[in-house]
Amino acid sequence: MTHLTRLQEDESRRVILGEAVRDVQNARSGRPAARRARAALAICALASLVLLGSGCSNLLTERAAQGDRFDQPLDGLSNGELGQFQRGQTQFRRAFTVVEGLGPIFNNVSCASCHSGDGRGNASNTLVRFSRGTDLDQSEGGPQIQDRAIPGAEPEQLPAGVDVSNRMPPPVFGVGLIEAISDSAILAHADPNDADGDGISGRPNYVTPAAYVPATEPGSGTSPRIGRFGRKAQVPALLQQAVEAFHQDIGITSPYQPAENVNPLASRVVPDLDRAQDPEVGEGEVDDVLQYMRMLAPPSPGEWTTQRRRGETLFSSARCNVCHVPSMPTGPHEIDALAYRDAPLYSDLLLHDMGDGLADNRPDGSADGREWRTAPLWGLRLVREFLNGGMLLLHDGRAHSVDEAIRLHGGEAAAARDAFIAMPAADRAALVDFVESR
Repeated sequence: MTHLTRLQEDESRRVILGEAVRDVQNARSGRPAARRARAALAICALASLVLLGSGCSNLLTERAAQGDRFDQPLDGLSNGELGQFQRGQTQFRRAFTVVEGLGPIFNNVSCASCHSGDGRGNASNTLVRFSRGTDLDQSEGGPQIQDRAIPGAEPEQLPAGVDVSNRMPPPVFGVGLIEAISDSAILAHADPNDADGDGISGRPNYVTPAAYVPATEPGSGTSPRIGRFGRKAQVPALLQQAVEAFHQDIGITSPYQPAENVNPLASRVVPDLDRAQDPEVGEGEVDDVLQYMRMLAPPSPGEWTTQRRRGETLFSSARCNVCHVPSMPTGPHEIDALAYRDAPLYSDLLLHDMGDGLADNRPDGSADGREWRTAPLWGLRLVREFLNGGMLLLHDGRAHSVDEAIRLHGGEAAAARDAFIAMPAADRAALVDFVESR
C-alpha cells in the first residue's frame, strides 16, 4: 500500500469521524424513540472508528513514520519556520483555476501535480524542453512546451527539426540543503581537465542568474554562478527555480515574472483569455513556496544490513562514489537547520559526459548535449512506494530499476558501469540493495 494511499485514508478517516460526531449531536433533536435510535447508530459508528484506528491495520494503515515521507520538515525548525512550512505546503498543493490565473498555456495546475508527493514525478508529468542547436530563443515557444491550454487558447506543439529533451520532474525534498552547500565544497570535486587521469572530469555549470533574483538570495548576482538545480544544473538560485515553475509549468505570473507566457505560434491570438489580474500571485505566496521547499527534509536511509555494508564497499570499489559523493557539507544559511551540517545526497552536483546513449543534444547554460548533473540518490528507498511498486530513473525515466540505470551509464561512467557488470550476481545484488536503501 502506498504512502499516498495512507494520506488519503487519513483524510477519509477524519471526514467519517466528523460525520459521526455530527450524527451524535443531531441525535439530540427529534422524538425520543428516533433520538435513541440515531444516537445508538452514531455511537456504534464512533466505536467502529476507534477500533479501526487502533487495531485493524488491514483496513486502515497508520500514518507513515518520520523519515518515511517526502513531505516532512527538517528537524530543528523554529515554531515560526514550521508555520511558514505549513503555509508553503498549502500553496504548493494549491490547484489554480482559470479565474485565479491558470494559463493561458500550462503543463499542470499545481506544484504538487508535477512533483507527486514531493518526491519524483510520474511518467505522465514528463516535461518537454527543446532548442534549435544552441538557440534557446522564445520565438518558437521555448525552452519548454506547454501542452495544455485554457478554453480559447492553443497549446504549444513541438516545432519541426529541433533538439528535444524529455525530463522527469526532479524530487523537491532536500533542495534547501543543496542550496546551502558552499561553492568551495562543490569545486573540491571538480576536475574539468581530468588532471588525475582517471577518466572522470566533472565540472560545474556556470550560469547567470535571472535579473529578478535579489542580491539577498543565494545564487544571485550579475556574473555566472554555479548551477545546482535542474537536470543539467542549469539554475543557480532556488527562487529562480520556483518562479519559473509558476510561470512555465502553471502559467502563473508573479512580481518576478509579471508578463503572461503565451503561445507565439498560435494560429490566432485572442487577447485577455486569462482575465486574472497580473501578477496572479504575490511575493509572499512565492516566498512561502520557496521556504517550504527549503525546509523539506530528505527521507532517512534504510537500516544497515550485512549485505548493504558489502554493497557500499562494492559501490566504492567500482568508483561510483567519485561522482555520487556520499555527502557534502553545507555552509552558513539563514535557516539554522540547514547550516553547517552534512547533506547525504550522493551527488557532486557537477556535470559529467554520460555518453551518446543518454545524450539529448540540447545545451543548458554551459552544459552540452551529452552532459548531465549527477543525480542525487537520496530518497530511492521510498520511490517504489510512491510509484506503485515501480521506478523511473535517469533524466527521462527510461530506467525502471537501479540495475538498468547503471547499465545505461556511458561516457565518464563507462568504467564504473563495466565494473558493475563484471561483478558476480550476488555482488551486483548487494550493490543495488545498498543504492536502493538510500
